[in-house]
Amino acid sequence: MVAATHQTSEGWSSRWAFILAAIGAAVGLGNVWRFPTLAGENGGGAFVLFYIGCVVLIGLPLVLSEILVGRAGRSDAVGSTRNVAAASGRSSRWAVLGWVEIITAFLIVSFYSVVAGWVFYYVGVMGVDFFGALASGDPFASAFQGEAAETVQGRLGGLLGNPWMLIAMHVVFMGVTFWVVASGVHDGIEKAAIWLMPAFFVLLIGITIYGAVVGDMTETLAFMFQPDFSRLTAQAMNEALGQALFSMSLGSAALMTYGAYVSRETKLAPTAAMIAFADTGVAIIAGLMIFPIVFAVGLDPAAGPTLVFQSLPVAFQQMPAGSLIGFLFFVLIFFAALTSSISLLEGPTSWGINERGWSRGKSAGIFAFCAFLIGVLCALGYNILSDVRPLGFWNIFAEADILDTVDGFTGKVMLPVAALLTAIFVGWRADKKLVENESGLEGAMFGVWRFLVAWVSPIAVGLILVFGLFPGLVPQ
Repeated sequence: MVAATHQTSEGWSSRWAFILAAIGAAVGLGNVWRFPTLAGENGGGAFVLFYIGCVVLIGLPLVLSEILVGRAGRSDAVGSTRNVAAASGRSSRWAVLGWVEIITAFLIVSFYSVVAGWVFYYVGVMGVDFFGALASGDPFASAFQGEAAETVQGRLGGLLGNPWMLIAMHVVFMGVTFWVVASGVHDGIEKAAIWLMPAFFVLLIGITIYGAVVGDMTETLAFMFQPDFSRLTAQAMNEALGQALFSMSLGSAALMTYGAYVSRETKLAPTAAMIAFADTGVAIIAGLMIFPIVFAVGLDPAAGPTLVFQSLPVAFQQMPAGSLIGFLFFVLIFFAALTSSISLLEGPTSWGINERGWSRGKSAGIFAFCAFLIGVLCALGYNILSDVRPLGFWNIFAEADILDTVDGFTGKVMLPVAALLTAIFVGWRADKKLVENESGLEGAMFGVWRFLVAWVSPIAVGLILVFGLFPGLVPQ
């Protein structure tokens, strides 16, 4: 065990509590919204297969790397990397890895809360529609009966054009996130995971079965699992690799922070594998949930980011029991978004507790409030500040509004840099014996894992970083 300062005194009550919390951190909008969108835009099957390969060869090794640094360091992301560096005889400057991850988490939760506010808005819209149908004696009615498709699709534009509604939804979501984190590891984060994640999986499986019964599962299976490798361009491969990092919460302090609360008795390698494969399984099932409904009503699977907020509400309008299913669908996404935002806020909060000596409530409050203010600017970027381009001087962000700029900067720069530093630190700089003991791997298995971390991951993540910053270099 690493002798260190600023060690956390908190911990999970059980291995399963940690697994549920870590899966909750990984499973979020990236699985339910972003993965089906990218799969639809990049032709389905070949993208899905390449994505799974990225998870196994790059994502899983880095998941284990982040968790073991957290448990070995027993502190926040900054403290853990500093402690492991000290135990390995390395410079304390490696704490920069923790700093990058914490800043990334803080920036992501600021705009993530705004987008999750859209989800909360649609929970309300679909809830009003469903309970209205229930009150009229028709609980299995289709959604938005009597409304034109243009009206249903126009709700998103109406929301984005209403700054007060956007901010109100942002307030509610950030407030719930703050309340859970401020309640502590046992009474807040763990209880939220124990209740929300099982409910999430029940809804996910239930709606997928619904889609299989009333939707077009045959076309969905062909789309997702019959690869057309002519569609697997270099750009698609880069997006699949980036999605693997984004989806599993790598580079955002979540896994490192949660790892600090893991007991010494927990075997990290099988636990990390369970987290990675659960995250990937959710992404695949999300595609099996969404695409049968999309294909059944003749919508475009490559609709992009509007797929969830515009295309699917129209689909629910044409499906039996669409009002109920639509309501449950957005509740499901809300649960996923909440567990992820909790993990994002916990990273900076843990730093405030361990490094600054703040109480948990004070630390969570400071970071939640500051992230909320940045989120307000992101929300206003869709209306009052729609002409603002924060990084307009940078070609890749020249046309990006405030939210897309923060999203793009964290996704193209911060997350890859954090993942690259993690791979170099664990693969090359951390003490080999310490890493082996923490990982729980032995012999050939440890050798393969360390090779993937030290060689494959840095090269792959380096390509994401280069191609993200210089898209003109991506082979066509």
